[in-house]
Amino acid sequence: MSLLAYIVRRLLLAIPMLLGISLALFVIYNIVQVDPLVMIVGERAMDNPEIVQAAIERWGLDKPVWEQYLVYAGNLLQGDLGMSFLTRRPVLDDLLLYLPATVELAVSSLLFATLLGIPLGVLAGVRYGSKLDRGVWTISLLNASLPPFWSGLIFLFIFYYNLGVMPGPGRLDPRMASPERITGLFTLDSLLTGNWQAFGSAVHHLILPTVILGGFTLALVLRVTRSAIVEEMRKDYIRTARGKGLSELQVVVRHALRNVFIPLVTILGLAFAGLLSGAVMTETVFDWPGLGQYLVRAASNLDYPAIQGGTLLIAAIYIVVNMTVDILYGFLDPRVRYG
Repeated sequence: MSLLAYIVRRLLLAIPMLLGISLALFVIYNIVQVDPLVMIVGERAMDNPEIVQAAIERWGLDKPVWEQYLVYAGNLLQGDLGMSFLTRRPVLDDLLLYLPATVELAVSSLLFATLLGIPLGVLAGVRYGSKLDRGVWTISLLNASLPPFWSGLIFLFIFYYNLGVMPGPGRLDPRMASPERITGLFTLDSLLTGNWQAFGSAVHHLILPTVILGGFTLALVLRVTRSAIVEEMRKDYIRTARGKGLSELQVVVRHALRNVFIPLVTILGLAFAGLLSGAVMTETVFDWPGLGQYLVRAASNLDYPAIQGGTLLIAAIYIVVNMTVDILYGFLDPRVRYG
């Protein structure tokens, strides 16, 4: 099976998977017995039968449950995720508006965890049992143990409130206008438009939430890299490489590290998907207008279309990430075939 055929097959399989998830959400919603009319018309208008009847007809709530789902599934296949009860806008438009902020934060957090975690993990694995190894292990435990809402508040108190070296919550300084929207990523948009002042402010505001959100991923990358290096350095091919006269740096980088990347790609792929879907606490602490805040607001206001649309988006992200990881396996390990 060629790579292109494999990708097409996985994308086609994603359609019934997403429909199955939407069906599960629909069933759960009807089991919970949440009345969306309160959110649609408001508590004061609930006593007005004309307004209530108009809302029921407008949102199709007078139809049987199975027919409501078939209508929703048909719209979903056309890219229509419904209309938000809260914003009165298409859910897809809302998701496209809030997603770039989360993507920007997730990408910067993954880069932070990767660029710092892999070198430290390699050093700890090569010097297994040393003081450096124990120090790296301690750092990974601390990052994995501290909850992001607590560490975020502590970092804001120290670096923003007391020392004043870091900006407060938000994506830009309070009086600074947003760069012209091209991608929705402030750092990239400011670079594309030559707005260097906005670029500096966007990068400055990214530092603290990046460190907080990327802390757990950093711990994960450290531990996986360290364990894999320790295991690889004990294998026969490493002794053979040393016997050929290669330096220790060449042995680690050209031989051991290449095999470490195979399990590491899986961890990084799942971590990235998790960063996109699990940034709720960090976005709340740093007032980051991303997907997490949008879904929390939707849940607290019983905005069912927004909840379902956001959940389907997260499921689609996991499917795409898993497919990307499988494709990368083929490049990292020639023994992998798309059969």
